[in-house]
Amino acid sequence: MWIIKNRKIFYTFSSILVAVVIGLLFTWGIRFGIDFTGGSLLELEFDGKVPTHDELYSDLESYDFLAGYSLRSSGETGEILRTKEITDEQKNTIISGLQESYSVTESRFSSIGPTLGDELKTKAILAVVLALFFIVMFIAFAFRHVSKPVSSWSYGGITVVAFLHDLIIPLGAFSIMGHFVGLEVDSLFITALLVILGYSINDTIVVFDRIRENLSGVSEELKDKKFESVVGKSVNETISRSINTSLTTLIALTALYVYGGSVTQAFALALIVGVLAGTYSSIFLASPLLVSLNNMSKK
Repeated sequence: MWIIKNRKIFYTFSSILVAVVIGLLFTWGIRFGIDFTGGSLLELEFDGKVPTHDELYSDLESYDFLAGYSLRSSGETGEILRTKEITDEQKNTIISGLQESYSVTESRFSSIGPTLGDELKTKAILAVVLALFFIVMFIAFAFRHVSKPVSSWSYGGITVVAFLHDLIIPLGAFSIMGHFVGLEVDSLFITALLVILGYSINDTIVVFDRIRENLSGVSEELKDKKFESVVGKSVNETISRSINTSLTTLIALTALYVYGGSVTQAFALALIVGVLAGTYSSIFLASPLLVSLNNMSKK
């Protein structure tokens, strides 16, 4: 119940955090990888020993013109190198250098234009917007019988507010990492955002569903008066579940970040930040907002 009573403290903290992140995004922005900005794609086929990604990254560090590149596996013996635009001469230099240590041949070399990058950005934004729309519609339908003291649409709207909070925090983290260590955003980051979307919504719905259950035992006449206490009770009943679930998830993600190699590090980092933000918002932001919304409707 203390969370609901002290909700203004959490509102202030979240507002300051979001304002700082928005300031960082306007000041430093986000470093987009070649998936969005365009560049070159080189597919390599290995015969015999297939190097690990860490070994390849180590071999490619000596090429200054390969700033901001990434590696993806292609089948059991292939690797795809994505980098900023390089010339045929630079491509041949890479292959010749790798051939000193491995039996490797070129399977494909092509350019990814900025048009494809713009298309990826548009589709990524569209994917998030559509996901949010259908989630709001589903929540409004699922909570249609809980129309008092706040409408079913309020549950959906607050869920979106909580998710936007959880979306902005990882963007801020990547803005900082991009500014100081050159971390770039690729298509895997968009995947991470969609995973965060699902995790955040699920965590929030668990609390909202407990509120719905507890409200069902209150008479229509008393729902308005007891709403704050019902929300506080529901948060107390689900807080340990939310924290324990998040801790087990964070353990797995931390292991992926530490031992998963350079390919999955950015993906795991985005999820770690997103899970932390999602756990916070579901407990300290979403449910208190329901109470504040109800109090505002009385005025």
